[in-house]
Amino acid sequence: MTVTAELVLAGPRPLRGTMRVPGEKGISHRALLVAALADGRTRLRGLAPGDDVARTAAALEQLGVGVRGGGSECVVRGAGAYGLREPGGVVDCGNSGTTLRMLAGLVAGRPFLTVLTGDESLRARPMARVAEPLRALGAFVDGRDGGRLAPLVVRGGTLTGGRVELPVASGQVKTAVLLAALQTEAGTEIVEPGPSRDHTERMLGALGVAIDRIDERTLRLPGGLPVVPAFELDVPGDPSSAAFFAVAACVTPGSRLTIEDVCLNPTRLGWVDVLRAMGARITAEPTEERLGEPVGVITAEAGPLTGTTIAPDEGMIDEIPALAIAAAFADGVTEVRDASELRVKESDRIGTISQELSQMGIGVETRADGLTIRGGAPRAGLFKSHGDHRIAMAAAIAANALDGESTVRGWGAVAVSYPDFADDLAAATGA
Repeated sequence: MTVTAELVLAGPRPLRGTMRVPGEKGISHRALLVAALADGRTRLRGLAPGDDVARTAAALEQLGVGVRGGGSECVVRGAGAYGLREPGGVVDCGNSGTTLRMLAGLVAGRPFLTVLTGDESLRARPMARVAEPLRALGAFVDGRDGGRLAPLVVRGGTLTGGRVELPVASGQVKTAVLLAALQTEAGTEIVEPGPSRDHTERMLGALGVAIDRIDERTLRLPGGLPVVPAFELDVPGDPSSAAFFAVAACVTPGSRLTIEDVCLNPTRLGWVDVLRAMGARITAEPTEERLGEPVGVITAEAGPLTGTTIAPDEGMIDEIPALAIAAAFADGVTEVRDASELRVKESDRIGTISQELSQMGIGVETRADGLTIRGGAPRAGLFKSHGDHRIAMAAAIAANALDGESTVRGWGAVAVSYPDFADDLAAATGA
C-alpha cells in the first residue's frame, strides 16, 4: 500500500459514530510465532497491517514455516519447533524490534544458526536486554558491541532452563524467553523486575500450555516442549491505535466516538486511566473473551481536560505521544516521569515530542526520563514525523483538532503499523 509523504489536514473536524481499529500488533506477532510452534493449520484473521507484522510472517517463511494468504488474513502451517529450519540468508526484520527480539527466542532452542538484522533505526536499539537472558538459558547469542546491538547472531541448541531474571520489564523480552523456555528439557522460572504486557502467557495458557503465575513477578514453565494445538483467532483491535482516536475525540470539540472490538487487556489500558485522571469522558467496557484476552468497546467524547502526572509502565509507553497531545490541549501542567524507555523507541520520543509540541506553541521542558508540558492553546503549523509512526499519528490528531491547515511531513512512517490511519481518520470525521 502506498502512503503519501505528507499529510495535509484542515481542522477542527469532530469525530463521530462508530469505528474499528486494525488488529492488535503485539497479538498479531505472537499469534504468528505461536502458530509456527503449533502442530497443524492455524487460521488468523484481522492481523495488524503494516510492515512490522509482515516482517514476522516473512521471517517465519525463511524458517520453513508455511504462511499462506496476505493482508489481514493468513493460514500458518506449523510443524512444531522440530519443523523449523535454518534460514538460507540473513533475516531482515526491517524496523520491527518486536520481530527481532521475539524471533531470537524462537530460534534459541533450535540447532542451527540465525542472523537477525534490521534497518538503521533498529540497529541502533538496545538488544542486550534479550541477548543476556537467552544466554542464561544456554543459547549462544552475539552481535555488534558484544550483542548489545543488531545484527544478532543466534546459534541455538539444547537449552538448560532454570531461573532467569529479566533485565527490564518488557513484554517483548519476556516473550522471547517464554518461546525459548518452551524448548528446554528442564523447567524455567522467569522473574520480571516489574509488570509488562502479558499477551503471550494468556495466549499459551488458553491453548493448554501449563504456565503458572507464582507471584506478580514470577512465571514458571514446565520443560519438555509441550504440544501446542493449532487454533483460529480473530485478532481484536489494537488499544494503542485506539488511544490516538480516543484522544482525538477528547480534544476535538463536538466529538463522540465509539471504537468497537478492542483488546481490553488490563496491561494495555493505563492510558485510559490517565485520560480519566485528566477529566476525560471515556469508558472501556468488555463484552467477551478471545483466546485469553478481554475484548470490548471504548467510547470517548470531547470535554475539558486538566493536567496530571504520568508515570507509565511498559504497557503504556507507546501511548505517550497521544497523551502528550491531550496534555497540550489540557488546562495546566502535565508531568511525564520515569519514562526513559521513550529515548530508545523508533525515535528519541522525549526529544521528538518536545519538538512537535514546541511547533504548536506549547511550552515543554525535557529531562533524561520525561517531560513537563504546559497546556494551553496549540496552533496549526508544519509538523514532522521524525521517521516515527507514533509521532506521525500524534501530529495528525493534533492537526485534526486545530483551527486552520496543518501539514505532517514524513507521513510515510505510518506504514510501519497503520498505513490506513489517514483514511480511518477521514471516515471518522466524515471528510
